[in-house]
Amino acid sequence: MSKPISAELVGLSTDPVEVSWSEKDVLLYALAVGCKPDAELDFVYEARGPKVLPTFSVIPGLNIMGAVMAQVQFNLAMLLHGEQKITLHRPIPPSGKATGIGRIVEVWDKGKAAVVGVECVVSDAEGPLFSTHATLFIRGAGGFGGERGATRQILQQPEREPDWVVEDITREEQAALYRLTGDRNPIHIDPNFAKFGGFEKPFLHGLCTYGFAGRAALSALCGGDPARFVSMSGRFSDQVYMGDAIISKIWKIEEGKALMQVETQRGNVVLNQCEVAYLPA
Repeated sequence: MSKPISAELVGLSTDPVEVSWSEKDVLLYALAVGCKPDAELDFVYEARGPKVLPTFSVIPGLNIMGAVMAQVQFNLAMLLHGEQKITLHRPIPPSGKATGIGRIVEVWDKGKAAVVGVECVVSDAEGPLFSTHATLFIRGAGGFGGERGATRQILQQPEREPDWVVEDITREEQAALYRLTGDRNPIHIDPNFAKFGGFEKPFLHGLCTYGFAGRAALSALCGGDPARFVSMSGRFSDQVYMGDAIISKIWKIEEGKALMQVETQRGNVVLNQCEVAYLPA
């Protein structure tokens, strides 16, 4: 029986969840987040590996998170992805089997909304592989008498031009393609469902935008080498609509650490408070 949203959800976890993926899954994911054969052949061609984008970790992570949230009462139409973090312990193999455990680690009462934080830890036969942390913003689910939560530290970008600017264009079928990776929330494809949720039309999955940004960081900071990519966190702040440009602005803060802000061609910030850790060459 599912449980109502309250502070008592903290600690709620899953039994070990088995996850698996194939070359087809990682190739589809790469295409769904904008990889191009001319520039990123290693990620879309099995004869070249394929290499696996670090942000692919959100796909098994989403399945495990779903197993946690299946135990919670909430309205799917009122769900928005608030924040996302991934941490890689080593490169993800192009096919594999692993076991993950999902756990609710925070629940905050924001008045008109609730924020639920879910952590997923995934390991395979060789040990820890990656972990994910997502915060879910559930509109209309606040007011249950819980704590608001501590104020987060604000990351300040340097007052200078970015060290890298990576621009990409989303396609009209981007959300339809990305949902084939497993995120079937109809708000990203069904106009009526999107309007029911308070939006003018379907918009791109936040995790698809996150994948575009991860590709930009991987290219700029790691020379396209997933083995050098350590972690990436970010806060979703606005919608990307199909056909929009995704512009990733990256500032190197110190060796192995960078800040990133992601915007569209309209200048609206869609991913902020984004921090990337990587291994220097």
